[in-house]
Amino acid sequence: MAALEYKFTSDILFKILFTENEALLRSLVAAALGVAKDDIKTLRITNPEILPEEVSGKFCRLDLNMVVNDDLVDLEIQVADEGNFRERAVYYLSRIFAASVGEGEDYVNMPHTMLVSIIDFDLFDCVDMHSEFAFLETTRHELLTDRLGLHFYELRKLPESINTKDMMQVWMKLFSAKTEEDLAEIEKLEVAEMAQAVAAYKKITRMSRFQQLEQARSKARHDEAQALTNARRQNSIAIAKKALQENLPVDMIARLTGLPREDIEALQ
Repeated sequence: MAALEYKFTSDILFKILFTENEALLRSLVAAALGVAKDDIKTLRITNPEILPEEVSGKFCRLDLNMVVNDDLVDLEIQVADEGNFRERAVYYLSRIFAASVGEGEDYVNMPHTMLVSIIDFDLFDCVDMHSEFAFLETTRHELLTDRLGLHFYELRKLPESINTKDMMQVWMKLFSAKTEEDLAEIEKLEVAEMAQAVAAYKKITRMSRFQQLEQARSKARHDEAQALTNARRQNSIAIAKKALQENLPVDMIARLTGLPREDIEALQ
């Protein structure tokens, strides 16, 4: 099977695809939020640009900030699990929500704000592809407010046999494509949006602008991974130094920190 050079989980491809094809974005947003497409009267992306300096920077986030009707929706695709994704999601949701009301405005006017994350790793200990979170009382499950919500869609939990009447499953099937054969299988579903999405994918991935951005993004991801690795190593070294001061055995410190024994001995 011929592997796709660029996968739909590329955040650059994801952003270009949906900023340049509003009908496809409308279909995806409706499916992700569980509403009818016709119920979306207005949809506007507030951050459509992809700036080269942003792509090449470390820890760049290529999400889609939108005003959907009168609601705020943040949509993103994420492939790297850095161990803090839940907290990160809450941070971004809170930041968007807090920024939605100006100084002196009434809190009651704050808009409904939703974060939708499509992720290519296991986040929750369940078999469900979709997890939705709201602010509920822990015993009565009484809703505190409906103005904040989080949706997580886990690609690895997509059923092997999808229901073509469930458009979110169909979209997830597309995002999971890894080979040319996968794309051909998706086209055979005879879903209009999928034919349009595959055609747009082929057009975008031939663009020199996309390829240049993808190369810069790949380098940025490498630099980001290296920065995270270095940070974790420095943290492990700090723990090892403290453990040595407490006279813990070198073998135990190695197990606790993951550092090689010779590195710990060098710290002595």
